[in-house]
Amino acid sequence: MISTTIDQEIKKAMLAKNNAQLRGLRAIKAALLLAKTEKDASEEITEEGELKILQKLIKQRRESADIYKQQNREDLFQVEQEEIDVINQFLPKQLDREEVAVIIEQVIKQSGATSVKDMGKVMGLANKELAGKADGKLIAEIVKEKLA
Repeated sequence: MISTTIDQEIKKAMLAKNNAQLRGLRAIKAALLLAKTEKDASEEITEEGELKILQKLIKQRRESADIYKQQNREDLFQVEQEEIDVINQFLPKQLDREEVAVIIEQVIKQSGATSVKDMGKVMGLANKELAGKADGKLIAEIVKEKLA
């Protein structure tokens, strides 16, 4: 589970006085604790659930980083980028566009999808297959290309 690893990494970062690492780790810990204490939450978060939380954290930071970049706030952009790097350490290796396209083609064949009308069905299967390995935006873009 990621949460036990995070606690150990926080201790290491504190001892090393690595503020960037510590900031990112604390953000992960806070998000995981929040998810555990939400209404309707079961006692333990699954590993798949943890991956979704980490992907959400990265997405939020990328959006913020883009805004900071547009406003020429390099200092704030750098903070967001450092946190993205820390969070990425706990995600599986991200697949590149070609690898994602190959997997999506297989999913389309398995599902029997023939047109854009079947996009919802394909997206559901593709998101399960590629959970934690690719960005949802990229998956949707490739599915749309392949079904068009």
